[in-house]
Amino acid sequence: MPLALLALTISAFAIGTTEFVIVGLVPTIAQQLGVSVPSAGLLVSIYALGVAIGAPVLTALTGRVPRKTLLIGLMVLFTLGNLLAWQSPNYSTLVMARLLTGLAHGVFFSIGSTIATSLVSKEKAASAIALMFGGLTVALVTGVPLGTFIGQHFGWRETFLAVSLIGVVAIIASAILVPNNIKNKAAARIADQVKVLMNPRLLLIYAITALGYGGVFTTFTFLAPMMQEQAGFSASMVSWILLAYGVSVAIGNIWGGKLADRHGAVKALTIIFAALAALLLIFQFTSGFGIPALITLLVMGIFAFGNVPGLQVYVVQKAEEVTPNAVDVASGLNIAAFNVGIALGSVIGGQVVSTIGLAQTPWIGAVIVAGALLLIRLSGHLDRKPKAALA
Repeated sequence: MPLALLALTISAFAIGTTEFVIVGLVPTIAQQLGVSVPSAGLLVSIYALGVAIGAPVLTALTGRVPRKTLLIGLMVLFTLGNLLAWQSPNYSTLVMARLLTGLAHGVFFSIGSTIATSLVSKEKAASAIALMFGGLTVALVTGVPLGTFIGQHFGWRETFLAVSLIGVVAIIASAILVPNNIKNKAAARIADQVKVLMNPRLLLIYAITALGYGGVFTTFTFLAPMMQEQAGFSASMVSWILLAYGVSVAIGNIWGGKLADRHGAVKALTIIFAALAALLLIFQFTSGFGIPALITLLVMGIFAFGNVPGLQVYVVQKAEEVTPNAVDVASGLNIAAFNVGIALGSVIGGQVVSTIGLAQTPWIGAVIVAGALLLIRLSGHLDRKPKAALA
């Protein structure tokens, strides 16, 4: 794998830490800012909204900017957003900081996916994307538990200061490791961008992404209070639980990429979604018991983010078939779909928590993931039809 992928992975680690650390900080932020747990959970949705806006819109607007310049600029914006979160005096300012940081996230993963696939041969595309997105899983393994620990012992603002320092490291890594001669793809015309939005096959994949990822976040957003209030673990144990969960996710991310390379995206995603829906249902019954809840959670972690490489490589491959002049835009819209799913999942989870309680979030998530399973089977069926029949 090219060394440039390491720079993408480091940046993804920084971004992943700030994206997911909020999950471990929900109880702390709710207490220190005097807001409800569902309101603190909305910070996940706000960030996802910034990604959903930034991915397609800013990716299209920055199509002519040199890739290395754009990558460094995005990490500067990311760092400034986290510094604003560090200095946030109230909930409203923190919301603004999360939205700003999310804008950088969306564009980074949009162009990062296409850069990663351009650096390797086609048969290694999913693995290259998995390596880049591996930065997210490493963030779950180390960044999120450490950030949660910092937030619990020194205050949540100090967590964002620490993430800002990681952002500086990512800027330096991009400046040193990313080559200057990465070719820009021709900027997509407005007509090509509209074609992406109007293509039913791509829209189907975006729906799969939103449901498959969103179902997980219905429960994952409120994982910290669940493990404390339902499973009976102490607040100090949450950091260790997130660390163990992150290890499972890291294993699942690499495994998911290899599964997609070996069997194709549709078959890999079918396996992952089926297992994930079943595990969420099991978690519904084990979440009130310490050790069974922990075991279920760790197994679920293997599948929870294992769908990312398959989903991203699937949309890139399909876009190369149906909208070859707007692959970056199509990739950006899938990043938006991931985050629309996160936003909807966390909002739905918040409503569930407010109305019928924390304990009911897993089965709701399972139903949502089951929807993704049905749609990926439909998409695979359409893939097998002759192209003439789909025209």
